[in-house]
Amino acid sequence: MFQKNPIIIDARGHLLGRLASILAKELLCGQKFIVVRCEEIEISGPHKRNKAKFLSFLRKRTSTQPSHGPEHFRAPSKILWRTVRGMLPHKTPRGASALRRLKVFEGIPPPYDKKKRNIVPDALRVLRIKPYRKTTILGKLSSQVGWNHGELINQLENKRKAQTKEWYNNQKKIKKLREKAQEMKKDEISSLKDFLKDYGY
Repeated sequence: MFQKNPIIIDARGHLLGRLASILAKELLCGQKFIVVRCEEIEISGPHKRNKAKFLSFLRKRTSTQPSHGPEHFRAPSKILWRTVRGMLPHKTPRGASALRRLKVFEGIPPPYDKKKRNIVPDALRVLRIKPYRKTTILGKLSSQVGWNHGELINQLENKRKAQTKEWYNNQKKIKKLREKAQEMKKDEISSLKDFLKDYGY
């Protein structure tokens, strides 16, 4: 699976733990990853239960000096980052360098909105769990436990989707015009092909 350039993963519809475990294994092998749309990641189980578990996690702290840790990340991207970190030997040079190969983002910021995005089939919810099972959207959970940028990310994503749709429609028009032009010049092109054939092309 190794590629020289970073692999861009669209995390929409992926399960948190399964995605994190696959990323962790590949990061240790030297692969670089950029994960976008972390707010669309899903966690198996109903929202109410996952929220209760997260609120329980927020109560874990150093009793004498809470600022000493542990840190409770609220942003979806940092939750994924922390999950991956827990699957790496991050206190060793090997694990620390692996963790540096991972970049995580909410939404799809430039320049990644113009690049090809990939999925991880082994971590997709629709392929891994039964359709009647309840799941929790990570962005919704984060918004209820202290992440305040959900609305801004939605606005930026809507703007990006509108621009992408406009670009796609323009590409369809250009394709139709190109096909029409080729149809009009079909006879001329075929005569040129015969002419070139005589010269061995």
